[in-house]
Amino acid sequence: MLGAKTASRQLDPVKVVVGSAACSNSPCSRGLVSLRRQALSWVLLLLMAGVVHAQPVLSAEPAVNEATNGAEEVETGIEARRPMVEETLVLEETLVLEETLALEETLVVTATARETTPAELPFLTETLTVDDLRSTSLVRTLPEALGEVGGIMAQKTSHGQGSPYLRGFTGFRTVFLINGIRLNNSVLREGPNQYWNTVDAYGLERLEVVHGPGTVLYGSDAIGGTVQALTRNAGPSGTAPVSRGSVLYRYASAERSNLGHLDLAGSLGPKWSYTLGGSIKEFGDVQAGGTQGRLPQTGYDEWDLDFELRYTVAPDSELVATYQQVSIDDAWRTHRTVFGRSWRGTTVGTEKRRVLDQGRTLTYLQWHHNRPSPFFDSFTASLSLHRQEEDRDRIRADDRRDLQGFDVATLGSWVRFEKASKLGLWTYGVETYHDRVDSFRQRFDAAGQRTGTDIQGPVADDASYRLSGVYVQNELPLGQRMRWIFGARYSRAEADAAAVEDPVSGERIRVGDSWDQIVGSVRFMRPSTSGRWRLFGGLSQAFRAPNLSDLTRFDSARSQEIETPSPGLEPEHFFNVELGLRFETSRSSVEMVAFTTDINDLIVRVRTGAVVDGEFEVTKSNSGTGFSRGLDIKARTRWGEDVSVFGTASWIEGEVDHQPLDRLMPFTVHLGLRWQPATRPYWAEVVTTLADAQDRLSSRDVADTDRIPPGGTPGYETLTLRSGWEISERWVASAALINVTDVAFRVHGSGLNEPGRNLVLSLARRF
Repeated sequence: MLGAKTASRQLDPVKVVVGSAACSNSPCSRGLVSLRRQALSWVLLLLMAGVVHAQPVLSAEPAVNEATNGAEEVETGIEARRPMVEETLVLEETLVLEETLALEETLVVTATARETTPAELPFLTETLTVDDLRSTSLVRTLPEALGEVGGIMAQKTSHGQGSPYLRGFTGFRTVFLINGIRLNNSVLREGPNQYWNTVDAYGLERLEVVHGPGTVLYGSDAIGGTVQALTRNAGPSGTAPVSRGSVLYRYASAERSNLGHLDLAGSLGPKWSYTLGGSIKEFGDVQAGGTQGRLPQTGYDEWDLDFELRYTVAPDSELVATYQQVSIDDAWRTHRTVFGRSWRGTTVGTEKRRVLDQGRTLTYLQWHHNRPSPFFDSFTASLSLHRQEEDRDRIRADDRRDLQGFDVATLGSWVRFEKASKLGLWTYGVETYHDRVDSFRQRFDAAGQRTGTDIQGPVADDASYRLSGVYVQNELPLGQRMRWIFGARYSRAEADAAAVEDPVSGERIRVGDSWDQIVGSVRFMRPSTSGRWRLFGGLSQAFRAPNLSDLTRFDSARSQEIETPSPGLEPEHFFNVELGLRFETSRSSVEMVAFTTDINDLIVRVRTGAVVDGEFEVTKSNSGTGFSRGLDIKARTRWGEDVSVFGTASWIEGEVDHQPLDRLMPFTVHLGLRWQPATRPYWAEVVTTLADAQDRLSSRDVADTDRIPPGGTPGYETLTLRSGWEISERWVASAALINVTDVAFRVHGSGLNEPGRNLVLSLARRF
């Protein structure tokens, strides 16, 4: 056993009050919060007014898809090139679309599993292109790349552990895909976790975000949203061994970091093409804003490798083989250690060391086939082996040490078909993922002598988990302008854990269970006669099956808590309703989406009143009932030919069992102005982020004193300046000054403050 149980004292109730350093009493604090909200609302309303009243400027030239440079069709790991089979979906009444050219023409795959322009989707989506990631945002990690996306809160437990929140959910209540393959597995734990950090943002062609449930296409966990990383395409085969490539260097002053990336692409013959890329990253300790200074033990190292090989079987058939590897070394969870820094009353940890190493490898083979048959017009088949490893080294305050970790190998296979018919465009498929999990924990005394080897590590040892599903989706025009998307899915999950430690007896027990689930969704879109306005929305069911972390976890939870195994859990259930309105002209766009999600049978942590090895014991039960609801707005307009203004605003509230959702995103606004002369090789941009104070805290937030200040997380306003210069056809330079005013702040629920004034420089050479 990890430790004997002892009686624990109950925490006294804490009254939640948020104030600023200059105004700490409750009425004054609420007044400042109200003023900030009003100011942010007026700024956004002014932007929207400018968008709606902007006059369209029609162009006689045809629209060109920027994502393909007007030449090549975008290809992804989900969907290969195929004939245009969507003619059956043409609306009965021709819409006047010449005046509503979409400002964002990059195609989106994730929402419907086929390439569609964002304007035609009954979903709220966002796409970050390779230029957004590398040249504009100069991103450090993939979670941080989502920090300025409306509706997302990019929480960070540490500098190497980021976990974005979508519609109030994170971790295993969101789904992450890599070319259609799940990153999610059965060991993902409750709350924020670091696994999205194991995807190299510099190896991507684009990143797609779909807000809201996606369970019909992607199964368990797709509740808050689905994010998909689409890697670079090897391109057509040819004769040149190296036909294109780039080398990039990035430097950041506030973290003393150096990042280098290289990618190559070429041909190995008339039917073979490849891409090869890699990154080396050295992140130093963070220099926080204000007077906090340098934060010790916040740096870490990372290296990444990716390789793709494509073989053209026939003009309409292609095989793609891919290998990816990521290694993250010595990423400290600093807030739990003596190296943490108190801010606004947060407590400092007692552990002397808590360091994690992460490893991930993905190998897959996909077949893209586009030859029509009576049963399909195209299909994609995938076979993958996804391996994720984690090791943790902890030294407690009394010098006791424990080493623990896990190794999960996921064998995945799926096939997806498309078929156009008089009854609509059908997408259907079947998938299965099978996890094999091994875990360990070794304990040592203060003298370094091994004192024991536990039955399990953070999750069960010698365990397996299978997640399977079959689904069908139909896109169907009904009436003159209505377009509907109907979908249904059957899923089955099976868990079998052979080595689980009973928290009471310390004996080895076996835990196993299985669950079946059927869910459905219906979405619609109705454009106006002019085509400028589009009304869309839908009803969606979602679910999450208990995973091995729910059932068998024996490890640290939130601050000062330890979670013990909880057999007998049932799936969580969600029901989402949303309604959106989209307005577009050739110069402007506005999008507004309101949503509400009913939560039932939520698996929540509950304190038992016992203490295990010095930490409060928590177990899990299906006792959570509540809701999440909110409003997302995004707008963009062009002023003249060279200037564009853009912004997003996000508001969300939610409760579970009459308490606010954990780590609830505060009201947040992003506003920006971009100057990009059409005839000049340079650009400049200014972006400000305004986040309200978050004083809506759950009891668990209040108890999370290492990360959340007493009374809540203060609001903040930051300013970022960016610019870029295309020096020549081959050389591109970019620069950013982040947090210009050196504000001391942290994203709500994070374990450390964000960097202070930070100069980021990047130089890239294409060849």
